[in-house]
Amino acid sequence: MDKQQLANKIWESANKLRSKIEANEYKDYILGFMFYKFLSQKEEELLSTQYQIAKTEYKSVLLESNIELCDAIRDDLYYFIPYNHLFSTWIQDGNQLDVGRVQDALNSFERLLNDQYNRIYKGIFDTLQLGLTKLGDNSGTQSKAIQQLISLIDEIPMGDSQDYDVLGFVYEYLISNFAANAGKKAGEFYTPHEVSVLMSEIVAHHLQGQNEISIYDPTSGSGSLLINIGKSIEKYKKDKNSIKYYAQELKEATYNLTRMNLIMRNIQPSNIMVRNADTLEDDWPYFDEADPQQTYNPLYLDAVVSNPPYSQHWEPKGKENDPRYSRFGLAPATKADYAFLLHDLYHLRPNGIMTIVLPHGVLFRGDSEGEIRKALIDNNHIDAIIGLPANIFFGTSIPTIIMVLRQKRENQDVLVIDASEYFVKANKNNKLQSSDIRRIVDAYCKRETLPGYCTVVSRDEIIGNDYNLNIPRYVNTSKNDEIYDIYGIVHGGIPYSEIEKLSPYWSVFEGLDKEIFKQGQDGYYSLVEGDVAKIVHDYPAVNEFTDSLGSKINQYIEYVSQSVIDDFKVGMDETVWHILSAELFEQFSNIPLIDTYDIYQIMSDNWSKITLDIDKMGHNGKALVASVEPNMVMKKKNNKQVEVQDGWKGAIVPFGLVQELYLQNELSNLTHIDNELEAIEEQIAELAEAVPMDYQDMEFLNDDRTGFVKTPLNAAVKVYKDEPELYPLLKAVKDLYAEETKLKKRQKEAVAELADATKYRIENLTDEQIDELLYQHWIIPAINELNAYSKKVINDFVQCLSALANKYGTSLQSIDNDIRVVEQELITSLRELESNDDMGISALLELLGAK
Repeated sequence: MDKQQLANKIWESANKLRSKIEANEYKDYILGFMFYKFLSQKEEELLSTQYQIAKTEYKSVLLESNIELCDAIRDDLYYFIPYNHLFSTWIQDGNQLDVGRVQDALNSFERLLNDQYNRIYKGIFDTLQLGLTKLGDNSGTQSKAIQQLISLIDEIPMGDSQDYDVLGFVYEYLISNFAANAGKKAGEFYTPHEVSVLMSEIVAHHLQGQNEISIYDPTSGSGSLLINIGKSIEKYKKDKNSIKYYAQELKEATYNLTRMNLIMRNIQPSNIMVRNADTLEDDWPYFDEADPQQTYNPLYLDAVVSNPPYSQHWEPKGKENDPRYSRFGLAPATKADYAFLLHDLYHLRPNGIMTIVLPHGVLFRGDSEGEIRKALIDNNHIDAIIGLPANIFFGTSIPTIIMVLRQKRENQDVLVIDASEYFVKANKNNKLQSSDIRRIVDAYCKRETLPGYCTVVSRDEIIGNDYNLNIPRYVNTSKNDEIYDIYGIVHGGIPYSEIEKLSPYWSVFEGLDKEIFKQGQDGYYSLVEGDVAKIVHDYPAVNEFTDSLGSKINQYIEYVSQSVIDDFKVGMDETVWHILSAELFEQFSNIPLIDTYDIYQIMSDNWSKITLDIDKMGHNGKALVASVEPNMVMKKKNNKQVEVQDGWKGAIVPFGLVQELYLQNELSNLTHIDNELEAIEEQIAELAEAVPMDYQDMEFLNDDRTGFVKTPLNAAVKVYKDEPELYPLLKAVKDLYAEETKLKKRQKEAVAELADATKYRIENLTDEQIDELLYQHWIIPAINELNAYSKKVINDFVQCLSALANKYGTSLQSIDNDIRVVEQELITSLRELESNDDMGISALLELLGAK
């Protein structure tokens, strides 16, 4: 299930439950039941794979009284769910499931936990359990609401099989659509996926050489930041279990969500350390209170990431000697931004790295914040500042930054990146594309000045600016004002300075400028007469460029095809894309006139679609291409929208692609019938227009007079059989409708036959045909987009030439000449009328200087 399908399901369920559940509480039920389903499925998976217990035996053996099995499962999973409380049992029971059973299940879960990991699971369903009684006025209405929720949850995918953070996406969707509170959305608890990925890639690049890694989010929210860092680090590491996750969250419901999300990512409980506490008031304990002497261990980590609440109030009083703040000073009570930053920095190991999202104000605000900023710069902690687009977070449109800090650094400068103009619109918010993220990460890793995008700023320059880090001081992203050459505007002609601005093109298309522009006597230029676009497209150097780029595209596509089809492996992951993208930059980085990040975006979008298929293939691998699945659609039944099967569809490749490749004759036959039906419709429409005016109010014509109504038409054929003006027309229409009926029957049969033939063909595909279909389905769309991009490079150049011609195409002198001609024509006409001795005409002539 992709994101859009999942969003539609949630919206549909929400509408059904709108009268029973408060909008801002809806997420608690969805997320809680999602997690319960995940735990239940984990237990069933353990029973079938490790214990070899058949599903038919669950009812008789999966009992609390079966102490041996119960204890074994608790040792493996740290919890035990009896058969009666399994999520699958709830689904089987359907309308028999009641609120009492669910409450019993949640109580049972808590009671049967393994004490070893109580800290991970204990109280995790408290938010859900407290909310069950709010689902209705009595147990009956509560039970019905639960049944509807369970039915929805049954369709939501779980685990790592999706290419996105399912729980995080659901949380984001619910927050953005339902969790409005007093007009303000609660989006501060969720870091958009793209920002998480950006921060994660920076951290992962820094930590890629380490074997054991610990990461910490002191304001963890849904846990999305930690999860994405884990995924980014896994690209460089084979053992995902070498990462330890630390998280702290103030709100209990969101703290529970952090735990759920980490567990659902199959992270070992021993690698999960989560606290429900106020980060600023109650720092992470250095010891287990039950054994303080043996467990004393200051918390220093390899990476700290956070997206704390912006500029919230806090209590600095009495914290002057707090080791987190004593070196730098205290943030003001009205703005805790630097308090969170210093907390994060304190917990970094000497070679660690931290990334934190903050409002722009931390870069330039004065007083105590200015002093803290000065101390951070003087102590060489600030590594980079990344300006993000505005309106990128839920609940706030204020511009934000990511600040990267280190405890120990060799370089003494600060990298300032202004990425505020790199985004796409996504509904009401702005969104970073994968190419935007990659551009930022590359700039951070290469640490070079790129005019208009990023600047490596020396500490001396920052000190010279009084420790002000405001991004526009260091990166100039302002667009140059349009400059007009006055002589060219007055007398016509393009100045050479304008042509020179296109020098990147002239250096590649050597000599083309002389073919396109001709120089006038005054040293100004004009475009040659004729089709300039054709001159450009026919020019040898342009063709050499497009051929060379096309060759590079083909070479890279062949490498991609080899990697994802010929060398296909079950369980291919992001490591493959990591290799493919590295090859992409190797192939395209030195090609002039193109932006390699545009190529990257095209391939990234296509890779996202490919990974959906790869994830779906699972352990079946490419064999799943040779299978079909029910095509489920929503249809109205008894005034309700229900999901029903409407034929079949390919599990991986669409029916249409199979038909185009292997069933051309059958497809051509159906197309022929479709064309015949279309021709009949056109003939009927023409005959409707040809009905004589005297008969256009008759019942046999439809309301807009573009067609006929069959029953009145049949009657009219009999009534008007003696009307030579009308009868032949009506008879022709009746015959056409009869032919249409026959064709529609043939069409229905042909559609059914083609569907059956397609299903049979898919289920009997050879290995070679599977590879051919995957190439058409995965690779051809990328080839088409890359070739279109190649054409766009040349078309953009032609557009520049056209714009230049338009800019200086009409001179003021020619306009003045035109005005003079019109004036003379007007004067001549007025003088012809002057004999009438009209004072008005005389006044006009005087105004025109012709009196």
